[in-house]
Amino acid sequence: MTFLSILYGLFLLSVLGLYWSVEGRSLRLLVLLVASLVFYSSLQIQYVLLLLAMTFITYQIGVALSAPLDWRIEDKDWQFAQQAWNRRRLKVLVLGISLNVGLLVGFKYIPFLVASFGGIVLPDPQASADAIASRLIAPLGISFFTFECIAYLVDVYRGAPATFDFLKFSAYKLFFPKLISGPITRFHPFAAQFQEQHFPKTHQIIEGLWLIASGAVKKLLLADHLGTLVNLSFSNLQRAGSGDLWLATFAYGLQLYFDFSGYVDVARGTATLLGFDLPQNFNFPYLTANIADFWRRWHMTLGDWLRNYLYFPLGGSRQGLARTCLNLLIVMLIAGIWHGAAWGFVVWGILHGLFLVVHRLNHAIATQLTAVAAFWASIPGVVLAWFITQFAVFFAWIFFRLPDLKDSWLVVQRLWGHPADVQFTQKVYVETLQMDRLHIALLLWGVVGLMAIAYLVQRHFKLQLNWTLKILLVPVCLYAAWMLAPNESPPYIYFDF
Repeated sequence: MTFLSILYGLFLLSVLGLYWSVEGRSLRLLVLLVASLVFYSSLQIQYVLLLLAMTFITYQIGVALSAPLDWRIEDKDWQFAQQAWNRRRLKVLVLGISLNVGLLVGFKYIPFLVASFGGIVLPDPQASADAIASRLIAPLGISFFTFECIAYLVDVYRGAPATFDFLKFSAYKLFFPKLISGPITRFHPFAAQFQEQHFPKTHQIIEGLWLIASGAVKKLLLADHLGTLVNLSFSNLQRAGSGDLWLATFAYGLQLYFDFSGYVDVARGTATLLGFDLPQNFNFPYLTANIADFWRRWHMTLGDWLRNYLYFPLGGSRQGLARTCLNLLIVMLIAGIWHGAAWGFVVWGILHGLFLVVHRLNHAIATQLTAVAAFWASIPGVVLAWFITQFAVFFAWIFFRLPDLKDSWLVVQRLWGHPADVQFTQKVYVETLQMDRLHIALLLWGVVGLMAIAYLVQRHFKLQLNWTLKILLVPVCLYAAWMLAPNESPPYIYFDF
């Protein structure tokens, strides 16, 4: 059972009916927990007990972190007792983080580590890695799951209250709309919504349905059709020309955005119908004019996690420019590794780290030279900054889409001056897509133009669709997505992460 399937629609209607028919917070939490377990069981039933076990372990470690200092200690021993208490809490935190990171590494990175470094002790590390990978399938959503657990433990260590209600914690942790691919949420803001549960008002119901319909259009009408071009081009690298590779890279950047933001829309819409507000995850990231702003508006909950639980603990920007640049490189390297077990993700993370370093250095120069600052604030400067930023982002997507460095490096080598195979053009554009490359490029730029118009309408003119128009468009969008979707809809891209 996945989002945007008839089965999921029936499941959601059943959950909504049961959830809003029962009285009492505990019963509703129980309904959410059971529904989440049923949802995950339909995808990977073999890992349900594992997720429950890790949820319980994280809950217990949170309780241990909140154990108070014994106030009966005499004044002369107070300082030593407090130091021992702080050391104990730090050890408990390290244990909790280590268990969650160990779970992530054990399922997701063992084959990669064996293939990359196993040559030290193994005669054929790649064969060993392939054998492990064939038997070891990572639980869906494991990356998001562990990041949320780590965030909760760190928050409790920093002073946030631990929960002593396992039902509430497990209902939050396994909440099915966000379980597989986020958005990454923190326990305390989410749990606060349990105390204010009420049946959604009319405008909230319409907003939830509108988000689901928008997610369906993004996924089925845009991302999946873009995926056809992307897959055809990147699976025939030897025959594709430079223009084809640029077009495929452009299409992949849009596919990834519509695929992931479409998932989040459906997740947020589902949560809204259940009376919850999940955080926004995208805010027109392809209309940003610097890489720092891009990361404030792309996968926003991951960016928030990286800032709060990596960048700031490393020192942030408080220890000088050189240390700031090093911190940015470390954080983005970890972000790349988090996305997948392949060297392409490492390169992608390093590239974004370098982009952020260049931006920080440019910002430092602009603060000293008013002429530089004035240029970047001018219209030509903004346009140039937007072009540089998006060129860097889309170039880095090559390594994200092709994490095997042999493939991604081949694409980079052929981005300029490489002619296409005649048969490639015939098979891809004429027979499959029935459009030439120019018209496809114009369509893609048209999509970007529509995004820019939507941004201007929503952000600058502060205009929104009213609820009457939304309720009329919901069945239209759902019907169009159903009728015009590809015959086979691929899984969400972020299911792999």
